[in-house]
This record gives sequence, C-alpha cells and structure tokens, in this order.
Amino acid sequence: MKPPVPGRPPARVREVLATPREDGFAAEGVSADEEVRGLLASGEFGVLIVGGGEGPESRAAMEEFAAGHGVREVIDGGLTEPVDAYVRREFEPLIRTAPAEG
Repeated sequence: MKPPVPGRPPARVREVLATPREDGFAAEGVSADEEVRGLLASGEFGVLIVGGGEGPESRAAMEEFAAGHGVREVIDGGLTEPVDAYVRREFEPLIRTAPAEG
C-alpha cells in the first residue's frame, strides 16, 4: 500500500515519512493541498494519511477529493513523540489492513 502523507511543516512530513519508508512502504510526502490532489488524481493511492497540522477545511476537502479518487482508507494523524513509535503503532497497522489496490 502506498499512502500520500500531507502535513505541515515540511520538516515534520519528512520525519513522519522516514519510518514507513524504512519499513517498506512507498509513502509520498506533500505540504500543499494541490500536491495532495495531484497525487490522489493519479489513482495510485489507496490510503491517505492526513497530518494533524491540517486545518478542518483543508482536511475535509482532502477527504472528499480522496473519496472520489479510489482512496479506501483515510487515516487521521495526530502525532505524539516518539514519532517512529507512533507511526508504527497507529499508521502502519491501518495501512497493512486497508483494502488492496486495484
């Protein structure tokens, strides 16, 4: 499963991405809503992880767009420290159990 991970600021997105990439997931990080829409429009993503730094309007718009582009699982990310442990405990099990792409 290949999730896009939108969030702010970019340094936090990079920090979050390090763990799933290390664990074999092809996660893509973005920091702008337009980038998220571009990734989701490609149809390559079955999971969307929405970072805790996203505002309610941005979050709602991403979730609505995702629903129209084949995303089967939206994960709400409100990180706690240590980030790697949080990602492994909260995100990765949901990514693994999301319905398969295709």
